[in-house]
Formats: sequence, structure tokens, C-alpha cells
Amino acid sequence: MKLRLNVLLAALWWGSLTGLGFVVVPMLFANLGAPAVAGAMAAKLFTAQTWVSAGCAMLLLVVLNKKDDAALAQQAQAAMKFIVAGLLLALLVEFGIAPRIVSARAEGGNLKLWHGLGTALYILQWLSAGVALWRLARTEPASHAVQPAAD
Repeated sequence: MKLRLNVLLAALWWGSLTGLGFVVVPMLFANLGAPAVAGAMAAKLFTAQTWVSAGCAMLLLVVLNKKDDAALAQQAQAAMKFIVAGLLLALLVEFGIAPRIVSARAEGGNLKLWHGLGTALYILQWLSAGVALWRLARTEPASHAVQPAAD
């Protein structure tokens, strides 16, 4: 059950990042016409995504912190590094980069720089969540591992 919860949370996190960043936001810009309208809507969606990411990452850290199974604990430790990295990246984009994008747009600052940096950090978060999902999905608790047949 614990293994399935880990994979479910990681899949929700990675899937939501994938859906928003690679499907929803490009469709906003393709269909809303005015980039300012699409950008404003995308900003609100990215804020919501930050909270989904933070929730999934925090729940994963809580669930993985319980080391009941030694084999699971080793894989959990490997995944935790990527979970923490993804969480920090999400918070950095939301509270460090997004406000600078808004001010650059309003004051005529370097919007291209901040938008590019935000995009790069979002992709790094997506990769972190993906690696965490990959590591957790291939985790096999020792009690469920296939044992060689006895002769």
C-alpha cells in the first residue's frame, strides 16, 4: 500500500507538471489570441501548480521518511534528493522568478531573461519529479520480491 501511495503521489506530481507545461499553457497561447491574456491565465495556473507540487512533494517526504523496509528505504533515499530538489525549484519559481516576470512586464524590464529562467527551472522541476517517479516506480519491497524457486 505504501509503495502504491508513493508512486501515486509522484505520478500526480509529474503528470500535472507535464499536462500544464506541455499541453495546457501552449494551448492557451495558441487559442486565446492575445499573449497578455494567455500569459495572465498561465501565471494563475502555474501558481496553482506550485501548490500541487508542494503538496505532492511534502506528502512524499512524509511517507518516505518512515523506513519500515530496508530495500524500500534505500530507493526512497535516492528519490528523496529529487523530491527535495523539485520542491525547492517549485518554490523558487513561484516566489523568486514569477514576481520578476510580472515586474519586468509592467516596467519594461528584461522579460525574456526572466521568462527563460523560469522555463528552465520548470523543466528542471519536471525532470526532478520524473526521476523521483522513475525511482519509486521501480522500487520493489523485499517482501514482494520474486524469490528463486527451491529445488
